[in-house]
Amino acid sequence: MGEIVSLETLVAGIRDGMSLAIPTDHAGVAMAATAAIIANGPKSLHLVCVPISGIQADMLIGEGLIGSIETSAVTLGEAGGAPRFSDGVRTGAFRLMDATCPALLAGLIAGQKGVPFLPIRGLIGSDLMPARPDWKVIDNPFAPDDPIVVVPAIRPDVALFHAPEADRFGNVRIGRQAELATMAYAAKTTLVTVERISETSLLADENSAAGVLPALYVTAIAQVHRGAWPLGLWGEYPADDAEVARYARMAKSAEGFAAYMDGFAQRLEAVA
Repeated sequence: MGEIVSLETLVAGIRDGMSLAIPTDHAGVAMAATAAIIANGPKSLHLVCVPISGIQADMLIGEGLIGSIETSAVTLGEAGGAPRFSDGVRTGAFRLMDATCPALLAGLIAGQKGVPFLPIRGLIGSDLMPARPDWKVIDNPFAPDDPIVVVPAIRPDVALFHAPEADRFGNVRIGRQAELATMAYAAKTTLVTVERISETSLLADENSAAGVLPALYVTAIAQVHRGAWPLGLWGEYPADDAEVARYARMAKSAEGFAAYMDGFAQRLEAVA
């Protein structure tokens, strides 16, 4: 549990056809690990965005690694739309499983609890229902004339994120980013990159232990300084908005995307 390994070892187990859960940009995105995944080149990944994604998903799509994606949005925020995602939707490069944020989180909670589905309000009558035949409408068994949607459990093969700190015992500090815990509880394997590793147990302080993901739910950890760059990491460093904007400009074409990615790993090493 929570074994400390190299970055290359951390991502080596992400193989063709696996499902991979990733967090939203503000919650701790493992960008250095993303570059390592791209270097390995696993194909036909099913990407589960918790509940949206940005440059991470766009890069994996642009590199041709994604067979399907379940998300409520992929966007670069202030830098605009996600160009490789948008192009992939237009060309049918992957299967898009459009969702809502509550539906994705409900599916993960069902996966965490080991139940086959979870009921959720607010979907009946929406344009999403015809596009999601795996979402079912059932009768509420506790009230007459009360149809409700059930969404299937989501149990990713791998949850991947970046956090400020882990300890030598495999515990990881996630602070208020509760969706990271939800991902880890639901996933079969949880891989984490961190800024630093503490020799003292993060569970030792009663005042901060509630913001720690226990080693029981962590498979492996790699230390990577500034491992979320060009995105930011809460409490550590801001996003490099100029770099994200440069990516947005270059990735509008397949050629520009390839040119950007050609030196991405080297730029990651330079800022580490």
